[in-house]
Amino acid sequence: MERIPEPELMDDEAHAFAYAEADFEEPHSEFISLFQKIFGHYGISGYVLDLGCGSADITCRFARAYQNCFIHGIDGSEPMLRCGKRILDKSIDIHNRIELIQGILPEAKLPREKYDVIINNSLLHHLSNPYVLWDAVKRYAVSGAPIFIKDLKRPASPDEARAIVEKYSGKEPDILKQDFYNSLLAAFEVDEIVEQLKVAGLAYLSVQVVSDRHIVISGYMI
Repeated sequence: MERIPEPELMDDEAHAFAYAEADFEEPHSEFISLFQKIFGHYGISGYVLDLGCGSADITCRFARAYQNCFIHGIDGSEPMLRCGKRILDKSIDIHNRIELIQGILPEAKLPREKYDVIINNSLLHHLSNPYVLWDAVKRYAVSGAPIFIKDLKRPASPDEARAIVEKYSGKEPDILKQDFYNSLLAAFEVDEIVEQLKVAGLAYLSVQVVSDRHIVISGYMI
């Protein structure tokens, strides 16, 4: 099945609110557990850059999992960041270790030139040009930084995409089910990501299928 790109930004207020209110407990918990499986439960510290942080749910989870980290989350969608800031306002335990920044890569200005850890959940499939993500990884990661990117993988057919949507999002609002379906069609296949990494000079990062709908790209920055 050919890739069908989708809009890069979720800039509709109602759409962003529905996304922020959706139940992502399973995939977002898995994000943290997979990171810990690869990089360990301890020894992660310093400044973390969360690329495409959205409503900051994973940003918050990461801050709680690694309490010696300060996290800068960047996203291009103002409505999504407003949802994230409302969550942060209620998160007294971590709000002083998280800063959310509105900006679109590669033009966005970040508080630091380099980061000790780079994480990202589900930005790659939104990008018309995937090298925006890979260039950001190379630009902002210090040598030796853990890199952890989790994204969707494209199903073999529209019917398979619909089945995945019903399996995992059958009880969600129609707007989110349609968004999930569109995201699956916009996702990249493993071979495409491997080729992107070769072109970007990041071929040493590993690409692993971790579920029927997710891929993880990970490793240490050279």
